[in-house]
Amino acid sequence: MTRYFTKEHEWIQVDGDTATVGITDFAQESLGDITFVELPEAGRAVTAGEAVAVVESVKAASDVYAPVAGTIAEGNAALDAEPELVNTAAETDGWLFKLTLTDAAALGDLLDEAAYKAYIAEL
Repeated sequence: MTRYFTKEHEWIQVDGDTATVGITDFAQESLGDITFVELPEAGRAVTAGEAVAVVESVKAASDVYAPVAGTIAEGNAALDAEPELVNTAAETDGWLFKLTLTDAAALGDLLDEAAYKAYIAEL
């Protein structure tokens, strides 16, 4: 599985034509304590860069964007009862949604882990 990142601080892990999407540790640390997560509905077609979820914290509410185009396969139902999973496991169990890719070639526009780390080091 390959993991990519966006400059909007989403991560995307691809397995075949299914991608799992979440926010990075950097993003969850910046937001503070997560209090609510609004997830997209399964079956929704999304375009790259489209706001598809909302993460609310004690500091602010932030949109989460689709890193690439696809169709939402599922949201992480565990976040309904435990939104704090985004704080404790942002890049594993705190994933937000899965989508079925419509254009895998668009993954080439995203950052690899080394490029993302270099990007956040400059912030």
